[in-house]
Amino acid sequence: MALLWLLGCLVLAGSARATRSLPSCGVPAITPVIRGYNRIVNGEPAVPGSWPWQVSLQRYGNFHFCGGSLISEQWVVTAAHCGVRTTDTVVLGEYDQETASSDVQRLGIAKVFRNPSYSSLTIRNDITLIKLATPAQLNARVAPVCLPQATDDFPGGLTCVTTGWGLLNSNDENTPAILQQAALPLLTNAQCKQYWGFRIYDVMVCAGADGSSSCMGDSGGPLVCQKDGAWTLVGIVSWGSSTCSTSTPGVYARVTKLREWIDSVLAAN
Repeated sequence: MALLWLLGCLVLAGSARATRSLPSCGVPAITPVIRGYNRIVNGEPAVPGSWPWQVSLQRYGNFHFCGGSLISEQWVVTAAHCGVRTTDTVVLGEYDQETASSDVQRLGIAKVFRNPSYSSLTIRNDITLIKLATPAQLNARVAPVCLPQATDDFPGGLTCVTTGWGLLNSNDENTPAILQQAALPLLTNAQCKQYWGFRIYDVMVCAGADGSSSCMGDSGGPLVCQKDGAWTLVGIVSWGSSTCSTSTPGVYARVTKLREWIDSVLAAN
């Protein structure tokens, strides 16, 4: 599986390229270790710090209610259905939510931009942008993920990874303390419609149905795939089986289709 060559892009061929700078996104200082199709339902604990863009959105003190992804020092992307408020807290550098760590940054929210085309009926355009009140301090455990270009293609069958603190079982009362990861194959939308029918739109992308699944609490978090040696945000955890069935694909907001809106918000703010 071509998921462990994170630093392959850093092997420079010849002195002419020796001065090439590192990518500014999508290459963790701490390399993830992914064992394949293992058990967020049926996931496995992540290596601490290996997904440095992972965000925990919290309210009522330290209650985790949704995930998110850091895309720059000042911006986080999450799902519109999470209902983020400016009174919520963005937590970066988190791994074990039950253990205090100096790596953790708790930041306030200056402004919330929910996609005006979001539909709670169809769950289309399920994306919100969060502008941080103070910029994140980037380091080995807090760093942005890459955004795809609108023209990028991520084909069905490509193995990608989703991460979060969502439920390990739909019957559980509490989310896990430790960040979970699961490797999932992308489905084409035609394949996904075999499960979900007319509910699948072009602005969605599906993954899973192979023994792993996102679940409640993962919402808003990342589905990342590798492109040119860097992890790229292909999907935002959106919706799926009410029982987090691992034989049914999860549905994610398709970031390539939302890139134009993201750019417009960032440019205007």
